[in-house]
Amino acid sequence: MSTVNKAPEAPTRSPQSPGGPGRLRSALAVTSPGLRVRFQTSLQQLMAFGSLIVLVILFGILNPRFLQPTNLSDILLSTVVIGLLALGATFVIVTGGIDLSVGTGMSLCSVMTGVVLTNLGMPLILGVLGGILAGALMGAVNGFFVSYLKIPPFIATLAMMMVAQGLALVISGTKPIYFNDTPGFSSIALGKPIAGLVIPNAVFIFFAAAVIAGIVLSRTLIGRYTFSIGSNEEATALSGINVRKWKMLIYTLAGSFTGLAGVMIAARLNSAQPGQGMGYELQAIAAVVIGGTSLVGGKGSIIGTVIGALIMSVMTNGLRVISVPQEWQNVAIGVVILIAVYLDMLRRKENTT
Repeated sequence: MSTVNKAPEAPTRSPQSPGGPGRLRSALAVTSPGLRVRFQTSLQQLMAFGSLIVLVILFGILNPRFLQPTNLSDILLSTVVIGLLALGATFVIVTGGIDLSVGTGMSLCSVMTGVVLTNLGMPLILGVLGGILAGALMGAVNGFFVSYLKIPPFIATLAMMMVAQGLALVISGTKPIYFNDTPGFSSIALGKPIAGLVIPNAVFIFFAAAVIAGIVLSRTLIGRYTFSIGSNEEATALSGINVRKWKMLIYTLAGSFTGLAGVMIAARLNSAQPGQGMGYELQAIAAVVIGGTSLVGGKGSIIGTVIGALIMSVMTNGLRVISVPQEWQNVAIGVVILIAVYLDMLRRKENTT
């Protein structure tokens, strides 16, 4: 998982002729984060991790049942869904964009998995791939609207949020799709006891996805361009990089994580619920921001996002365990989102001084 948190300097135009080696070097040029940035990144991650520990201790004191193995297993399973959505959202937000369609998009991908497995009777692997591909296609459409049609990400993904919700209802006939006749599908969400704690298989899938996302964000060309676009999109385009193409690819990648989240939540519930994703988009965005990713782009890390997802899952579960009414749970999550955004504003203001 990545510890790179600051965007590289946007590539500068090479004095050599277009298409020559100078242009290639300028496109691949990446400036390592300075010592101050590395310190700030580590400090933010440490503070987020400290907040996670404090929440666990607090809820454990308020209700010892919170620390029971069965409840901890439930927290880990909840983290999988929020975390996968947040992994994809990290790429989009680092570019300076936003994706409001991940929640209902997850519902649509879950329904598509159900259609492939139950309606079409296809093998398990094809059902999983169907859900992931549905998410990738949705992300590609978002990317096309944002990068080629120049529609603001907020508007484009808000529209996609409504479209995905409608399609999920239409395709499913407004009814859940159950996987009772699909052997092995629900085992994705099951697991074996380890030291008294049942760790679901989905948790291992999530952390494997997080490792891959971290490598992609910090060690590959698409990761470099993600940071570069978020840091200075205009300069990146002037250096000769096809920003529109890479932006669309980034949104497609993010959609793939949404698709995987749809598969995971369907396996957990052993059913595809067409309305189950509403509200998840805000939790995913909050997890990303809590983890230290800047809402204006150019900065972010997968480690921080994973910690942020754990915080959101612990908070949601803890409030339920101590019997906080649902309406007040929503208030608490809203306050956390406001605090996360405000802290992001303070960090940006500090970096500009």
